[in-house]
Amino acid sequence: MSAVANDDSRALAEVDAVVIGAGFAGLYAAYKLRELGLSHRAFEQGSDVGGTWYWNRYPGASSDSESWVYSFSFSEELEQEWTWSSRFPRQPEILSYLQHVAGRFDLRKAFDFNTQVVAATYDETSNRWQVQTAQGETVAASFLITAVGCLSAAQVPNIPGREDFTGPWYHTGQWPHEQVDFRGKHVGIIGTGSSGIQAIPIIAGEAEHLTVFQRTPNFSVPSRNAPLPPERVAELKKNIKAIREFCRWSTIGQPYDFKPDEALKVSDEERQRQFEADWEKGGFEWMFGSYSDLVFDKAANDYASDFVRDKIRATVKNPDTAEKLLPTGYPIATKRLPLDSGYFETFNRDNVSLVDLRETPIEAIVDKGVRTSAGTHELDMLVFATGFDALTGPLTRIDIRGRGGLSLKDKWTEGPRTYLGVASEGFPNMFMITGPGSPSVLGNMPTSIEQHVDWICGCITHMQQQGVSAAEPTSKAEGEWGAHVKELADDTLFPQVDSWYLGANIPGKSRVFLPYIGGFGTYRQLCNDVAEKGYEGFRFF
Repeated sequence: MSAVANDDSRALAEVDAVVIGAGFAGLYAAYKLRELGLSHRAFEQGSDVGGTWYWNRYPGASSDSESWVYSFSFSEELEQEWTWSSRFPRQPEILSYLQHVAGRFDLRKAFDFNTQVVAATYDETSNRWQVQTAQGETVAASFLITAVGCLSAAQVPNIPGREDFTGPWYHTGQWPHEQVDFRGKHVGIIGTGSSGIQAIPIIAGEAEHLTVFQRTPNFSVPSRNAPLPPERVAELKKNIKAIREFCRWSTIGQPYDFKPDEALKVSDEERQRQFEADWEKGGFEWMFGSYSDLVFDKAANDYASDFVRDKIRATVKNPDTAEKLLPTGYPIATKRLPLDSGYFETFNRDNVSLVDLRETPIEAIVDKGVRTSAGTHELDMLVFATGFDALTGPLTRIDIRGRGGLSLKDKWTEGPRTYLGVASEGFPNMFMITGPGSPSVLGNMPTSIEQHVDWICGCITHMQQQGVSAAEPTSKAEGEWGAHVKELADDTLFPQVDSWYLGANIPGKSRVFLPYIGGFGTYRQLCNDVAEKGYEGFRFF
């Protein structure tokens, strides 16, 4: 492996490592590889850094992790010099932060922007990856590091007639860089997941009329987002080391964790009081800083679900509309739990209509709007807030082929098979940052990303020290990890409902629980144990 730093490697056709993606994961990977003295090329489809926050520019786009932990921890100077403006950072501020990081640490020189990686093939003779771009370039690398994100493969539903619509349409995950003007327009939005719940209040405030096409009513809790006063900023910066350390070992990588009490073991009065107090706090703490049995016991979860349903009824003035908005048939948080800023209040506006697709399903998109079984809704613009092919999609949409020409997509036909969510048998020296089988989407992504990149770089360093050129998981280790991930998920309420956690939003996708649900701290310890045992579960050659 080369000891050449990356400063002069951008044009090299042979490097130590290729990185795909320029979001949080890609930036930190480039930073760490440079620290190791490894030459690398990094590729990004967009014109600049940002990853998720480069593409997700829809109205209201915001992180649901607190700003002071939705950021890097590798530099104390960076933590002290950057000041977040609000509790939950919005897309423009997150993008500005990542641009600042790229500039401050001189990381842009590692990246080829406006460059899509279309294929990567492992050459068994040379033990190197041949990485191909849409521009026709091929780069050889010892290591392939995917920093493609978990929610980056946008899913546009295959509704008949979509191409017939004469107005502009947008997907929240592929939003244009120029501002979209909704003023005076009749707008339709399909989907009420996290991005829809964030976008709907903003669009409703601008459009002449907004029609919300709801497929499945969603639970949501208020974010209570607010500016950070100077005294709070000073307190956070003073205590940031301790906050970060807590996050590294907490269940979802956040600055809070489940309470020691259980919902079924406290009085009705105490439980209601605690729910109300946490509701006023806002954010994920309402659920994941609450009673631990909410995610394991249906009876406990029912208390939380009923509490939120009562809040919806109390917020939405029209009783019929409120009933249509009530999530039923699944436990709260088993689908991705959104945070909102006035979502349910939006349905009190005169210029907002709700279409319940369970009652009147969409038949087709037509030239002037959307036709349901009850008639046509005439629209000037259409927004798809229909989510992503999560965790696996960003990887399988690249033609990745390992030993013997094995396609990653084919290997994962019955669901992803990984070891620690970081590697897959048959694909030597391919390391996935926050891949399927890791905690990733079940918590604070930067916390997970830094742990993964540090671990991957530790493994590469181990290989250098041992004088080996390739590593891949054993079949046994991969099988045992998959069984462990499934066993933990099956102990919770999550597999009881179809959700994108199980790939249920993608037609034909195998129904497998994709992330590791055992908690960030537990996962971190397992990874540390594997490393301390000489990267147990890997074979080196």
